[in-house]
Amino acid sequence: MGQAPKITIVGSINMDLVTITDQLPKMGETILGQQFQMNPGGKGANQAVASARLGATVQMIGCVGEDMFGKEMLQHLKSEGVDVSHVEQVADQTGTASIIVSNKDNNIIVVPGANNYVTASFVEAKRDAIATSDILIVQLEIPLEGVQKAVEIAKENGVTVILNPAPICDLPADLLMNVDYITPNEHEFTHVTFEGIRAELMEKVILTKGSEGVSYFQDGKELNIPAYTVDVVDTTGAGDSFNAGFAVALGKGLPLEAACQFGNAVAALSTTKLGAQTGMPTDAEVQAFINN
Repeated sequence: MGQAPKITIVGSINMDLVTITDQLPKMGETILGQQFQMNPGGKGANQAVASARLGATVQMIGCVGEDMFGKEMLQHLKSEGVDVSHVEQVADQTGTASIIVSNKDNNIIVVPGANNYVTASFVEAKRDAIATSDILIVQLEIPLEGVQKAVEIAKENGVTVILNPAPICDLPADLLMNVDYITPNEHEFTHVTFEGIRAELMEKVILTKGSEGVSYFQDGKELNIPAYTVDVVDTTGAGDSFNAGFAVALGKGLPLEAACQFGNAVAALSTTKLGAQTGMPTDAEVQAFINN
């Protein structure tokens, strides 16, 4: 593949607080859990780390708090090779996701905290960073106005835009028209508000389908790329891994089908280890996996 693309991620930065237990407590009940973990998370940070491990030049735009988690997340992103010069500390708490894992299922409570500060005016102040990128990746764990401003700046400067519409919400038609690729999973795809412009948007859709692979659309036809077969340990972060792999491949000049295949390989490898970011592979690992 070609040289390292410059990828900018505008999005969320969270600390995941994971409790593993055999049963969920009833209201007012106290129980003993088996394990507790603190893991770096947030869809934006996940995609930044995954992109950096694949060899891209990555900068993150977002906010953390002036608390312990904020300092930890900044240090962690730096250690992964992500440029955090556009991540600001604000007078609030860092975003958290409190996750209870029980019987192979989970309950999650997300408190956005500092992520709420990634507004249109905040993003406008980072205009030059976005304008000089090859690819912009955005998701929906920050205020929608921040996403819209980032996409607007990218569009004005010829930057390729990937929108990962998660967590799903109603999206304005002008936002959808301004992105180059939309990467929903099957659940998100059924909820995207196309508002009568579905035909124009379909060729922007890269539909991720887990163990069934990925679909893209050309000339009114759905074309499917099968998933790789691996021993799955944990699917957390697989979607973020796909988006990073897809972005890096596009940024290196690969055609659409090959970019989807590369994203598939990155996502597959990410599921073979526990945790979102801990399982994200390096470029060398992906190339070896594909070659084998």
